[in-house]
Amino acid sequence: MTIGKFHESLMNRDFSAAEALRETYREIDARDGEIGAYLSLARDGAMEAAEAVDDRIAHGERMPLLSGIPLGIKDNIMLEGEPCTAGSKILEGYVAAYDATAIAKLKAEGAVCVGKTNMDEFGMGSSTENSAFGKTRNPRDLSKVPGGSSGGSAAAVAGNMAIAALGSDTGGSIRQPADFCGVVGLKPTYGAISRYGLIPLASSLDTVGIEAKTVDDAAIVFGAISGKDPHDATSVEKTYGKELYESRPERIRAMTIGLPKEYFGAGIAKEIGERMDGVIAAFKGMDIRVKEVSLPHTAYALSAYYIIMPAEASANLARFDGIRYGTGGGGSASIKERYVDAKSRGFGEEAKRRIMLGTYVLSSGYYDAYYAKAQKVRTLIANDFKAAFAEVDALLTPVSPTLPFAFGEKTDDPLAMYLSDIFTITANLAGIPALVVPPGFQLIGKPFHEHDLLGLGREYERAMAS
Repeated sequence: MTIGKFHESLMNRDFSAAEALRETYREIDARDGEIGAYLSLARDGAMEAAEAVDDRIAHGERMPLLSGIPLGIKDNIMLEGEPCTAGSKILEGYVAAYDATAIAKLKAEGAVCVGKTNMDEFGMGSSTENSAFGKTRNPRDLSKVPGGSSGGSAAAVAGNMAIAALGSDTGGSIRQPADFCGVVGLKPTYGAISRYGLIPLASSLDTVGIEAKTVDDAAIVFGAISGKDPHDATSVEKTYGKELYESRPERIRAMTIGLPKEYFGAGIAKEIGERMDGVIAAFKGMDIRVKEVSLPHTAYALSAYYIIMPAEASANLARFDGIRYGTGGGGSASIKERYVDAKSRGFGEEAKRRIMLGTYVLSSGYYDAYYAKAQKVRTLIANDFKAAFAEVDALLTPVSPTLPFAFGEKTDDPLAMYLSDIFTITANLAGIPALVVPPGFQLIGKPFHEHDLLGLGREYERAMAS
């Protein structure tokens, strides 16, 4: 079901919120053993929330669209009273003491948080193979990865174990799983959704976002959780109107879509090229103008990202010592030895790799040579987007250079795994919104113009359905 269909059926008393939740858990119990989308289930709290929705309906209240909707929550987003591990052994046993702002807003709308979804450790990965608690399989093809790092959230939605799910996106972690699992993924403008209660990876890049079945569903969840938050100084006061939810075909057809030539060169799998040709033809068939543009500093984006992100990660992850929860540091004699033991056993190989890389580029003698230079490149990339948006309303690009790959195919080659993010990291570096729509293409927009992307995606869905 979509959110709209669920709401209509709920208000018509075709089923209760509690019945829908029980059916969701039956689906999870039946399928998740082979998929592995969830790390933990919030059965008691979810049922209490569902029954509260049913009680309000019984008293004749008008209910918000998200009332009773079963949602998956990525395991780096705080859900009070539930485990929050960020996919890492170093946080094993930690239970969230408060709700993230996005969760608090969802609860205020009557949404039901089903459980915490699997992820690459602290968001470090493109396949959900880096989770300390087991891998997630792609519901479309169990031999393939679901993408990462929000692979559990995308798999939960694609596998009908949630109607929608929250994820986070630091360099493509919502969009690449959406592409691989065949769902909609929305990465908002930096600051559009509060990061309060999100375990940070790279604070200047992280965003909370949405995995959903349709563009309309993504818009509904985004509208509910966006906005200024006093707990997050980077959040922005921005009010979205009806344009977020309504289709305005005449406005959409007046837009111009840009095709960045740097995103359509060598290195793209043949199947991805053919897919993009079909998508471009579809937009042209909708009488939307398409033109080539250039983002000349794209070639330096991957290098800049893999300096900035590990640098911020090394600072953010320094707080986790594994003493109060996690591995505990064993019986080592000194405090230093306990810390070394706890962190050595608590962090996975990819986390250690990025922490060491980040510490190196921030160290004396290397800061200016690497980190400061990467920040200058980041500014150039943001300026490229500004120049392009002076000519076009949105950009159309591939999401990943390849189709979903098999387990183990890239785990021994970190660079090959990092290249999976080559088309998604630029939006994070520039802090601008991006939307992935099946069959797997990306729309990138101007800051706080999520409504443009949602409108284009909505029209594409309708054109394909007609």
